[in-house]
Amino acid sequence: MRRGELLQALEGGGLLDRLEPVYGADAAGAARRLADLTRGYAGVFPGGEEEDVRLFSVPGRTELGGNHTDHQWGRCLAGSVDLDTIACAAPNGTNMVRIQSRNHRMAEVSLDDLSVHPAETGSSVSLVRGVAARLREMGHAVGGFNAYTTTRVLRSSGLSSSAAFEVMVGTIMNHLFCGGVLTPLQLAQVGQYAENVYYGKPCGLMDQLACASGGVIAIDFADPAAPSLRQVQVDLEREGYALVIVDAGAGHADLTEEYAAIPREMGAAAACLGKERLGQATYEQFLEALPRVRSACGDRALLRAMHFFQDDRRAAEQCAALERGDFPAFLRLVRRSGRSSFMNLQNVITCRDSREQPLAVLLALAEELLEGEGACRVHGGGFAGTIQAFVPLDRVERFTQGMEALTGAGSCHVLSIRGTGAAQLVS
Repeated sequence: MRRGELLQALEGGGLLDRLEPVYGADAAGAARRLADLTRGYAGVFPGGEEEDVRLFSVPGRTELGGNHTDHQWGRCLAGSVDLDTIACAAPNGTNMVRIQSRNHRMAEVSLDDLSVHPAETGSSVSLVRGVAARLREMGHAVGGFNAYTTTRVLRSSGLSSSAAFEVMVGTIMNHLFCGGVLTPLQLAQVGQYAENVYYGKPCGLMDQLACASGGVIAIDFADPAAPSLRQVQVDLEREGYALVIVDAGAGHADLTEEYAAIPREMGAAAACLGKERLGQATYEQFLEALPRVRSACGDRALLRAMHFFQDDRRAAEQCAALERGDFPAFLRLVRRSGRSSFMNLQNVITCRDSREQPLAVLLALAEELLEGEGACRVHGGGFAGTIQAFVPLDRVERFTQGMEALTGAGSCHVLSIRGTGAAQLVS
């Protein structure tokens, strides 16, 4: 749609019917955000009001079950949330990709050079280059474009702002240059490739899949090239609970090695079992090999492998509990997963400074405030970032006040599950 017409339609309420399937009751608020986004694009890329531009949205995600099971080809449960990254984009007729994220330096990538640049490791530029490289390898003739993005996906929060960005870049390229043919699974795999190979983080595929797919999905990575997906219906409000994410205020930009150690140690345990990943072995095989795993890999690797097998099973049990409508059973499993992450996976506390244990403090306070109701656990990769809590609706205000008395105003975020994944909103 021409930029001038698009802005007029957004400001005049003419696109609410397109936005309501994605944003529901907040469609009018989304229109205001998108209008502000479009004006931001015009301020950076002044192509004129006749320029044809498109609008895109990719949600963040929350992990509901299976903490660090995806990269070992296990099972997990995840959902997209009502915090998203949005973009206004248009082809620019060149071989350059230019992406301006609000309050960040512009990411500029020449499509003439899609090799890995070690100096870009850990940067948004590396993700753009990696997505373009993978799409080229798949045979798609991607070209240059301009994009302006803003996000409500909290950074360093376990809500996967990086996965949302990767999937956003892939979604823009998909609709501008690939005819919209890429499936959510393909978009997720492209994003994971960029993060693994170009960004330098050995993540699994759960984050990207949840961002791309929408709703709550149960994922089985037994076949990592073609994981099994199915939608699971969850209505938290009907169950009487709110999903609350609490931000510890501690970033994880310098924790890549802490994260990388988890799949590395689990992989070492798998090798003791004669497997590439733990998901290829049975729990019985692991238990029989405990002395060998301990001798070869050490105690922490053994405990992390034990967590994998137990949380892999729990993820399937959580899914089954939701499908039969047994929410109390789901919450019990969330609590068990949280204890296992703390004790066995050991992704709540880093070994670097005993004075800094923000997630452990948040979990202790959350349990105190919940008084035996609901559930709480580490959220996402761990070590820093956020915790997740399922809070009874009549306790949300007291819970939020109690947590924010320690963590500061605005650290608690009450989220909803979003039914739509990566989407082109307006073309």
